[in-house]
Amino acid sequence: MQALVNKIWYQGHPAKWLLMPLSWLFGLITWLRRLGFSLGIKQAETLPVPVIVAGNITAGGSGKTPTVIYLIDLLRQHGYKPGVISRGYGVKINGVKSVNLTDKAVDVGDEPAMIVARTNVPMVVGAKRIDAAQKLLSDFDVDVIISDDGLQHYALARDIELAIVDGQRRYGNECLIPAGPLREGIWRLNTIDWVINNGGSAQNDEVAMQLAPCSLTRVDSAASSNTSSWQSEPAVAMAGIGNPQRFFDSLSALEYDIVQTHEFEDHQAFDKQALAQLSEENPLIMTEKDAVKCRDFAQQNWWYLPVNAKLNKSFDQAFLNRLEQVVKVKQGNLHGVR
Repeated sequence: MQALVNKIWYQGHPAKWLLMPLSWLFGLITWLRRLGFSLGIKQAETLPVPVIVAGNITAGGSGKTPTVIYLIDLLRQHGYKPGVISRGYGVKINGVKSVNLTDKAVDVGDEPAMIVARTNVPMVVGAKRIDAAQKLLSDFDVDVIISDDGLQHYALARDIELAIVDGQRRYGNECLIPAGPLREGIWRLNTIDWVINNGGSAQNDEVAMQLAPCSLTRVDSAASSNTSSWQSEPAVAMAGIGNPQRFFDSLSALEYDIVQTHEFEDHQAFDKQALAQLSEENPLIMTEKDAVKCRDFAQQNWWYLPVNAKLNKSFDQAFLNRLEQVVKVKQGNLHGVR
């Protein structure tokens, strides 16, 4: 199914015309929803701490999770105490749930499990982000909230918005779901504080971001490998993310000898036996997001490739300056100063 969707959204498949009526309906529904908030019929809830939303206007992967991890590290380096909220995509949660290091991806979601495993940041998941944010504030000592995704979740007021775009695929055919990948029209970018271009040539006022690979790490432990020792060893690659080909291309660019590639649906649960068959003759390399779903049954020849987001210093400074302004406004409001 994902292969067909990619053809329609990114490769000009004519089936998009059959889906256009549904896209018009989707656009009408989302427009009415936004109108409700703009007219005050629906109220967005404002929190006493800055809220940063790192999301996108497209469905599928664009690099949000590495961006969130980058922001966590940046904020900590400058004395902030960030916490993260997320919907927990594909997971049924009654109310809200704090994410712990021992939680499985099947219980809290792929991205939350990965973010907490990497950073041990305070994090709460739940279908209603405002409820998740309230629990985060009540249970943890945080002074900044990062929302992993949620640009379209207007019930939660936000102070800074980041939209991450896949620099290679960008916005595809620029049609709304389901005929195209857009959750909202291109116009939405005009209201965003920063558009971050992941892996492409930054256009207009976009901020360039690259994903820098680290050393291969064993899925069943924290043991890493000297990358150079893998250059000539045949391996099998798999990916269950929004754009698997990006991962495979990155392995090729690093000169790994990939003899087979296997694509899975984004957020798909993995079967131990099926993956074991893939790695019978050669080591198996996967993404970090996939690895969090395989920790409990990983074999010794399963490895994942961590990546770190890299942005320029000018963005860091502009972002921190903007955050400082937001903090002053929030503190002023708390003391009755408008």
